[in-house]
Amino acid sequence: MPAVSVANRLELPKVVVVDPTQSVVRPVVQVTTAPRGFEGEGFPVRRAFAGVTDEALDPFIHMDQMGEIDYGPGEPKGTPWHPHRGFETVTYMIEGTFEHADSIGGGGVIANGATQWMTAGAGILHIEKPPETLVMSGGLFHGIQLWVNLPSSKKMVDPRYQDLLPDDVALATTPDGGALLRVIAGDLGPVKGPGSTLTPISLVHASVSPGAEVRIPWNKRYNALAYVLAGDGTVGEERRPVTSGQLTVFGHGDTLVMTAADVQDSRTAEFEVLILGGEPIREPVAKYGPFVMNTRAELVQAFEDFEAGRLGAIPARHDQ
Repeated sequence: MPAVSVANRLELPKVVVVDPTQSVVRPVVQVTTAPRGFEGEGFPVRRAFAGVTDEALDPFIHMDQMGEIDYGPGEPKGTPWHPHRGFETVTYMIEGTFEHADSIGGGGVIANGATQWMTAGAGILHIEKPPETLVMSGGLFHGIQLWVNLPSSKKMVDPRYQDLLPDDVALATTPDGGALLRVIAGDLGPVKGPGSTLTPISLVHASVSPGAEVRIPWNKRYNALAYVLAGDGTVGEERRPVTSGQLTVFGHGDTLVMTAADVQDSRTAEFEVLILGGEPIREPVAKYGPFVMNTRAELVQAFEDFEAGRLGAIPARHDQ
């Protein structure tokens, strides 16, 4: 699982809990297993948030683990053009390549540790697909798409697009160098991620060496979730076992604890975890298909605006 790496983790900034005697470790509230499904034109996903309440997820709406899959020639798939309104999409490519284009001229290539951050806001059309070279050759494909809700005051902001390259990601480690912490958004101790978020969140991809512990500060105003991308380990001081495809919901506190198992399986060298949390919006959520609003009337309006072409138009030259 390449993403972004370094030769010597001990040269990176270290994230520590400043006063462990006064910290409150977040307890494990729930562990769920993501069911498998298909998205877009038929690429495999795991529905990471299945079985978790909206209240526990707030401000997040939806998350898919895309792959991990090793495609044969001609097999890679993407999504057709489709609309969004009322939230932000975050596409993090761990391995492989996706191309993106949208109705406001944004787009590019998302590959091997890059993140594409799209604020749908008042409305946008976009498409995601593998490049033609990958379709012809096949290859590994693994990533995450996360939906971050917007408060009612920002649901109708102008759409925007952020292209976060692999080198943009802020890197840190634990005091013993046992984990590589890739900070994509938000603050983690002294390290600040590059993502500019309208809803305050933190998003971290941790690679934890066998037997190593991650003990990190976490904003006590935020919720806290940890999704296992690969490998085996435990969560919380209660050391509850977790494995690939499982999501942990943590309770209240200001410190997160996770530990990698001493032995990992043959598919992964380390315990790979996506850690995320944000400031709850605490507003009504009305969601259906590609739209996330506050009321049913706003959903109806979103569909009417889409059908009337008010969410944008597919560019005449998009090569899709």
